[in-house]
Amino acid sequence: MSLVSPAATQALAEWLAHQKSLKGASGNTVDAYRRDVLGFLAFMTVHKGDAQGLGALARITTSEMRAWMAATRGPDLGPRSLARKLSAVKSFYRWLAEREGFEPTAVLAARSPKFQKKLPRPLAEDAARHMLDRVELQAREPWIAARDTAVVTLLYGLGLRISEALSLTGADAPLPDVLRIRGKGGRERVVPVLPAARRAVDEYLRLTPYDIEETSPLFRGARGGALNPRAIQKVMEQARLQLGLPASATPHAMRHSFATHLLNSGGDLRAIQELLGHASLSTTQAYTAVDTARLLEVYEAAHPKAGKGRKAG
Repeated sequence: MSLVSPAATQALAEWLAHQKSLKGASGNTVDAYRRDVLGFLAFMTVHKGDAQGLGALARITTSEMRAWMAATRGPDLGPRSLARKLSAVKSFYRWLAEREGFEPTAVLAARSPKFQKKLPRPLAEDAARHMLDRVELQAREPWIAARDTAVVTLLYGLGLRISEALSLTGADAPLPDVLRIRGKGGRERVVPVLPAARRAVDEYLRLTPYDIEETSPLFRGARGGALNPRAIQKVMEQARLQLGLPASATPHAMRHSFATHLLNSGGDLRAIQELLGHASLSTTQAYTAVDTARLLEVYEAAHPKAGKGRKAG
């Protein structure tokens, strides 16, 4: 017995194509969606004893949703991962219900398990500077040292994701005054380029043994191919161990640090939101580790009436 009916398989393929082409989901996100929804469909087949066609999928009940969630969660899958799977299933069902004309209440009403969100852990400003200095000392070959320094400088100085830094091509060099970055969900943003970042990339370009063409990756691996993000993760692991920094001192932590240090220096929260490419301000607020007093200052500066009301009270 096939665990997923041909009709459900086809519907899933069309939904994934929709996610990728119209919503700009990345390849990794699409793969995760596929695994999560296939797992759900396969469970329903086993649970109900037959491959679930579209008609049967439209009749999923609340008790069947509970059975799937109970079976899915276990010692190897925590509430955070189950919440992600449920989110994928709900998204698929919203699309399917609109296309097929049924009411998806039983699926959409399923409650996501509660879990403690992990807050970002940025580095202290001196630790971030030490990290930049230490990364340069990890490689024996000068060009590789310059490359690693340039990438980490882009993460901390421009707030780029590592995938965004490694997606730059020869057409982006030498770095202009502003970079146009396409981030998650296909959202495009403009990021000012600090002189330190431009100098770091220029030094890498001066030392690299490879010809950097306009259409080729800007950052190269030791053998000339596109640089693997694992190389940067590894060099930062070595540097953090030498500096005595926690395991949270990752490439992504440099992006957290960029946002937090900018806000601590008086940056505007909404401007930082735009620099990071966040869809919502609440994401940026969670991203920036600042104390309550500083957040209150930012709030009052942005909302003068609130500040006056507080003083009057």
